[in-house]
Amino acid sequence: MRFVDYVKIYAKAGDGGKGCISFRREKYVPRGGPDGGDGGRGGDIIVSATSELNTLLDLRYQREYKARRGEHGKGSNKDGRRGEDRIIHVPIGTLIKDAESGVVIADLGYESAAVIAAKGGRGGLGNTHFAGPTRQAPKFAQPGEKGEERWLILELKLLADVGLIGLPNAGKSTLISVISSTRPKIADYPFTTLTPTLGVVKIEDFKSFIVADIPGLIEGAHRGIGLGFQFLRHVERTAILLHLVDISDISATDPVEDFEKINRELTLYNPELSKKPMAVAGTKIDMAHDKKRLSRLRDYCKDKRLDFFPICAVTGEKIEGLVKYLAGKAVMSKI
Repeated sequence: MRFVDYVKIYAKAGDGGKGCISFRREKYVPRGGPDGGDGGRGGDIIVSATSELNTLLDLRYQREYKARRGEHGKGSNKDGRRGEDRIIHVPIGTLIKDAESGVVIADLGYESAAVIAAKGGRGGLGNTHFAGPTRQAPKFAQPGEKGEERWLILELKLLADVGLIGLPNAGKSTLISVISSTRPKIADYPFTTLTPTLGVVKIEDFKSFIVADIPGLIEGAHRGIGLGFQFLRHVERTAILLHLVDISDISATDPVEDFEKINRELTLYNPELSKKPMAVAGTKIDMAHDKKRLSRLRDYCKDKRLDFFPICAVTGEKIEGLVKYLAGKAVMSKI
């Protein structure tokens, strides 16, 4: 299924029904008074989060959402029926913004979280409400109010405890496939992961934490180069970032430079990301015969006070220690 994490939609709440102009017509009542009922309120546009969805794909193909208008009031003091609400279901973690002002309307971060994105108009009052000693037979009523209408931006940010970041082919997809039941496509060429992937890592005592594999970032990602700009927003919600750096002999680039490239992109996209807890994993140690690359990255992390883990996801070497470390960080972030 295609992953869609950003859509713009039009929302139109229902108009309120008109108030009724009516007078009683009863036998033996020569001067019947006003009995016009009120119009019904228009339906609301409600956005609700559900765990049954993990993409905004459905909203990509339907951009316009309208709620029903309220029914008009009737005689005999009968009020019009309220318009039916229109509920838009979105994945958990969806941010809702007003497209014109950019103001955040809601952040739907848990199951069944909901917000009224556009309010229905109030129904008009019937002529019954305007009768008085000096105006016993009012021949007017209120029209219903217009329902709110606005363009909305829906932006999905994945909810994960750990975010895996790094250059293409750093080993993110391999690692998430080893520590969770997720099976992303893996191959020996760049950009094999085209969409973010979530994996649930189970630990002892029936506990678990969620890992997100963020698609390969490259230099210039914050400006929209490569795939990174499209998915950098998913890094913002994670409790800790695990930066994967290829230290194998196959890699032709310097591991410290690789690390700093990605960190610059994170900072340029959002300076707050540089303050997020981070650890570093040197990957593919089974093919790291030149120990200088490993030593250089380890010494760099020590200077920067970053926890460092040399691992090999293919053979499982030192993976258990890394998982325990990440589980501890994930648990601490929820306390």
